[in-house]
Amino acid sequence: MSRAAALRLRQAIARTGDATRDRVPVGRRPEEADDLLGTFATDGALGFDPFPFLQAIHDAGSRAVVIGQVAGILHGSTELTGDLDLLWDGTPDEAHAVRDALARCGCTELPDLGRAQVGYQVTGAAGDLCTPALRWGALDVTPCLAAAETTRDPEGFVIRYAALDDLIRMRRALGRPKDHRRADELVRLRDRPGSGESEYGRP
Repeated sequence: MSRAAALRLRQAIARTGDATRDRVPVGRRPEEADDLLGTFATDGALGFDPFPFLQAIHDAGSRAVVIGQVAGILHGSTELTGDLDLLWDGTPDEAHAVRDALARCGCTELPDLGRAQVGYQVTGAAGDLCTPALRWGALDVTPCLAAAETTRDPEGFVIRYAALDDLIRMRRALGRPKDHRRADELVRLRDRPGSGESEYGRP
């Protein structure tokens, strides 16, 4: 299993830390991000470190899939972000695993996992937990769970993340300015000469 995608994310998180080191908090939470700049422009980018939660997801046996811009970074996007969004199947067994992961990372107010979309906050990260019941325009995201790609972090845990073409479709379905911009970038990454399995980890 390739480590390339996980290393890209490690590098992006380091760049996020460098870029926000002198930024003063303004009280703008990730859920208040605009449709153009995204969560990197919010306080969510300050101290953003998704790795403890990603490891907890692995350790808890969760099959949750990284979506959103963190998934984009795993595929090679250069845009930074300040939140970690996840897609999970909504089943009771998976809900138990997700709750376990949240508790492992300091979540004191467990979210209502009976909802199609719910925000969460743990030490180092915040974002949305989404199930296929959430409307994504005309797109059914259920197949994205089974089609997810994997990368192994240098610390030994596995990260599951949306496949490149699925992520592009998800971006197009949401249709916000930042989604179209990021989808265009992903298409360029996919179609550029020399791209292939070794770089993107596609099966």
